[in-house]
Amino acid sequence: MAGGERILVVGPAWVGDMVMAQSLFRLLRVLDPDAVIDVVGPPWSVPLAARMPEIRRGIALGVAHGELALARRRRLGVTLRDEGHERAIVLPRSLKAALLPWFARIPVRTGFAAEGRSWLLTDPRRLDRQLLDQTVKRFLALGLPLGAPLPEPLPPSLRIDAANRDALLRRFGLGQAPAVALMPGAAFGPAKQWPVGHFAELARLLVAQGHEVWVLGSAGERPLGEQIRAAAGTGVHDLCGQTRLEDSVDLLATAHTAVTNDSGLMHVAAAAGTRVVAIFGSTSPRFTPPLTRRCHIHYLELDCSPCFQRECPLGHLRCLREITPQAVAASVLAPAILPAEPNQPPAVAVPARPQRIET
Repeated sequence: MAGGERILVVGPAWVGDMVMAQSLFRLLRVLDPDAVIDVVGPPWSVPLAARMPEIRRGIALGVAHGELALARRRRLGVTLRDEGHERAIVLPRSLKAALLPWFARIPVRTGFAAEGRSWLLTDPRRLDRQLLDQTVKRFLALGLPLGAPLPEPLPPSLRIDAANRDALLRRFGLGQAPAVALMPGAAFGPAKQWPVGHFAELARLLVAQGHEVWVLGSAGERPLGEQIRAAAGTGVHDLCGQTRLEDSVDLLATAHTAVTNDSGLMHVAAAAGTRVVAIFGSTSPRFTPPLTRRCHIHYLELDCSPCFQRECPLGHLRCLREITPQAVAASVLAPAILPAEPNQPPAVAVPARPQRIET
């Protein structure tokens, strides 16, 4: 197609899903190297678009999780009518997510049929949960013609801002020893969180082995970071609430290893090229694995898991409590088997932040 197809993707709200969506963006550019891809998403995840070379523009839609915000969606859709998008791909399965491309009058609108929204789509698809047994496969399927075979997903690969990375290391006084990043949070709920006491003991073990420990997370996870730092002492840097999502990308690219729950930052670490030690409890590594070969997964696969609940319905959280700090430390300290991902781009200057269209 002359000039490339103009595609609008309604992206996911969750940070980890936005990272995995890059596999779709990479596929679209393989199919059409001149494709022009714009992505709409919430303010907390759309900044990742600036780190994805496949994306022309990230567009922030300022709505909260679960908020209908019909007027705001309509205003943004009307604003986008002059952009000339020829196709929309709607990744979330909610009815409200399909409203924006309908308001924008995009002629081809693809998404899974759900919540009675098929009338908003011109290309509604049935979700085959057995065939599409991973989130990333579902994203890829929406970018292909109906019934087309699924390729192996190209792993997400986020660009690194070398200048920002170096500034962060100076600002926080980091980089005096090999660094291990700990990410103790999980926005979905406590059933995905390895006990903070286990993280604290792991930090103590790693500091004793000569590592520097960075605790990364949101402002809401500051109590976790403070507890880990207090327990392990010198050598632990609590950065929770002190960095932007983009900063986490650059710091994680510098770390030797990231130890993480099944969370958005797990996927960010994988896409930054970091060696990942991932801990799964109520969720399954078969459904949302880190999309990298450089990972070690701890998952007990108890009879009661995965339950996909926000809180342990049985009250014991054995799926996480019985993964010991010593076992995780052994994974961190083991020699890396695989080198850095060959497709990981070098550190480069990053373009301007995604455009925010006020609605």
